[in-house]
Amino acid sequence: MIELKQVWKIFLNGRREVVALRNVSLSVSRGETVAIVGPSGSGKSTLLNLIGGLDRPSHGEILVEGRKLTDLDDDGLARLRREKIGFVFQFFHLLPTLTCMQNVALPLHLRGWPRRRAEARARELLGLVGLAGRLDHLPEELSGGERQRVAIARALAADPPILLADEPTGNLDTRTGQEILALLGELHARLGTTMLIVTHDAQVARSCARVVALRDGQIVDDCAMRDA
Repeated sequence: MIELKQVWKIFLNGRREVVALRNVSLSVSRGETVAIVGPSGSGKSTLLNLIGGLDRPSHGEILVEGRKLTDLDDDGLARLRREKIGFVFQFFHLLPTLTCMQNVALPLHLRGWPRRRAEARARELLGLVGLAGRLDHLPEELSGGERQRVAIARALAADPPILLADEPTGNLDTRTGQEILALLGELHARLGTTMLIVTHDAQVARSCARVVALRDGQIVDDCAMRDA
């Protein structure tokens, strides 16, 4: 499903090179739930961005469903993201002038879905995340947890096989974070989506079948937490 082979990511900071990832090799099977943990600056978000095709490695290879990302141009990466990958971020990134249904339907409109079909899919997903009564609400009318539920529904709009989440509970209070965590577990059980979750939260990490720990851009631990 996902494979990284000796991946490096090096940024330039003025004249100085900063190594964000150092010779990382990793394989993730279909349907796995994997937590990516480590201190700030360890390379967690960089790793997620490379897998999602939002950035390119300096060296090494990344394959997603057998497709080598380094062989794809920018348009090819954009198509891969639309078809294969859903993203959930800490700060939601909902469009403030669109309703919940419009936010969820937007990626489907961009794929050329007819309006009625896209809206029907959006209603279905908002019901799935417990927001059937919030279809016409704007983001500013929602709580933080509700906004994150909309963001998750939007990420799942095109039924992607992979969900990448960067600190999905990091901007939420403890109780709401637990609700979002439970929702992700329910969605995984129902849909079988492969999930990679960057987190500082030990409870989020324990909820995943596998935990990969990074430090200074390198994998320092990779262990199973429970049966997948």
